[in-house]
Amino acid sequence: MKKPLIIFYFLAVYVLAELVWWASLLIQARPEKKAMILSEGAVFLLIFITGAYFLQKTIKKERKLHAQQKNFLLSVTHELKSPLASIKLYLQTILKRELERGKIESFLKNSLKDIERLDDLVENMLIATRIENRSYSFPKEHLDFSELVGKVAERLQIHTCSTQTIKCQIEPGIYLTGDKFALTLAVSNLIENAVKYSPPCEEVIVKLQQESNIICFSVADKGIGINDEEKLRIFEKFYRVGSEDTRKTKGTGLGLYIVKQVLEKHHALIKVKNNRETGSIFEVTFNSNGN
Repeated sequence: MKKPLIIFYFLAVYVLAELVWWASLLIQARPEKKAMILSEGAVFLLIFITGAYFLQKTIKKERKLHAQQKNFLLSVTHELKSPLASIKLYLQTILKRELERGKIESFLKNSLKDIERLDDLVENMLIATRIENRSYSFPKEHLDFSELVGKVAERLQIHTCSTQTIKCQIEPGIYLTGDKFALTLAVSNLIENAVKYSPPCEEVIVKLQQESNIICFSVADKGIGINDEEKLRIFEKFYRVGSEDTRKTKGTGLGLYIVKQVLEKHHALIKVKNNRETGSIFEVTFNSNGN
């Protein structure tokens, strides 16, 4: 991407030099038209500089997007290879060794966990692409949101730690109208994100409650936290907290982008607040009459 920028700057300098040259020639040939030539030259120069500024801005934006996509591909490759390597190792061990039934069952359960991770990754990539292409219709149905949140938290609990780390405070019998598949992905991404950026076996609080027509769903962690500048960008596609050099957590940068898009389609609002002492709280509010 450096070569196009060099060519762009060269052409810009060349055009400006030509403008000055031809303006000086015209003034020498028609000195009585000097004011008109200078005014028209100034207008042309203003248009040219404005166009050059926005073109340079577009080129830089494309460079940034290219870098984000490159990092995304590297992240996806890593996310795919890690569970695949784990599944392969478990199956090879089962085939090559005489193991007790309990050990075999443990290996198979761990393999199923890795397959679920792969399934979540594929689902995220598919829905992100369909949302961007406007080909996903978000079919709505009347659903038990309490049950949905509880099942997602229970499934992710199995993947986190041997101790109980996901603490649920879910009010039963909360219903809303929405896309069950998309909302499941959104809830899953928020909880998984909290677990991912928290220290090992640290507590994550999942709350769901309703007051009048307002449904409030929140996920609180005690992780690394998010500074105010990044809070404005975390829902951008491919954006991830921190720098690529210092970031150690897994991820593709699609999770929170999907969350934001899904919630907008359900007329829900999401806020990011600082947790007490350390960490973040993602708070989502639905209007049960507006879905």
